[in-house]
Formats: sequence, structure tokens, C-alpha cells
Amino acid sequence: MKKPAPLALLSKAVLPALLAYFAATSSHAAPATAPAAAATAACPVLLQREMPRLQDEKPQALCQYAGKVLLVVNTASFCGFTSQYKALETLAERYADRGLVVLGFPSNDFGSQEPGSNKEIAEFCENTFNVKFPMFAKSVVKGGKPDTNPLFADLIKRSGSAPKWNFHKYLISRDGQQVLSFWSAKP
Repeated sequence: MKKPAPLALLSKAVLPALLAYFAATSSHAAPATAPAAAATAACPVLLQREMPRLQDEKPQALCQYAGKVLLVVNTASFCGFTSQYKALETLAERYADRGLVVLGFPSNDFGSQEPGSNKEIAEFCENTFNVKFPMFAKSVVKGGKPDTNPLFADLIKRSGSAPKWNFHKYLISRDGQQVLSFWSAKP
């Protein structure tokens, strides 16, 4: 049996739910011209935090993504699912005008498949897959550990599902209230 292409694999798991989220939440999109103060006030609790950017570890406010449909993914450079970077970039480009933002969070939690530094990971993502979607500093995503990334801790709590491997995906509604969870290879 032929192994499905990365976009096909990702599409079977995430795309139907993603499209349903776009349809169900399109009226909740934050206006592009909303003042910064209003955008901050409308920022869901889930996004009220800063995370260090992968490339330079400068803090980035996640509230900048308020009003968007977010696909949060824990990534790894040396995993059998690493080719999903290409599919994720394709999704990010294809649906950006409909409000989708893919957010990548490298982690070395599963099989030690992300051993590099943030700089090495950033170079790999850019040079190998031309990743343009926002990537954040390497962190612990498993849950249940004192140093678990706080965003992932909240996603685990809200969805009832912790990542069991690399490229686990969480789909967050525009209002930040609903979270769906998708395993790496769920058909």
C-alpha cells in the first residue's frame, strides 16, 4: 500500500474540522482595522501570554493572533512526520486569507527527535521546508511536567488530549473557546 503524501495525511485529519471552524466562526473574526486596545481586550484567556520566537527568542504576544483560527503543532526535525512541515506551510499559505495561522512549537519530548538548538531548528525549518509560519522556541509539550509549555498545558486541559508524539495538532476557534485535538497520523 502506498504511503499517503504529507498534505493528504494532514488533510484527512485536520482539513474537514478546519473548514467547519472557518464556516462556524467566520462572523467572529476580529476586524482588521480594530484598534490595538480593542484587540487586546478581545484576546481570549488562552492567548494571553508571551512565547519566545524560535529565531531569536524574543517574546511574542500570542494575542496578535486573536480572532484567527489557530493550528498549534508540536514539531520535530528528525521524525517520520517531519515532512508534514511542507503540508503545514501549504495549509498556512492556502488559508491565510480566511484567517488561519499555523503556530509551530518544536519539542524534544518524543524519541529525542529535536536535539538541536533553537538556531539549528530555525535553520533546518527554513532551509529544508521553507517554513514561513510562526515558530516558537523549543519547549516541553507532553504535559504533567513542571516545565510544560503553559500554552500546551492549557490545550491539554481544554481538549482532554495530550500529545503522544510529534506533530500532534490542536485547532483553536477564533474566539479561543473551542479546542480540537488531532493525533499525528489520525486518518
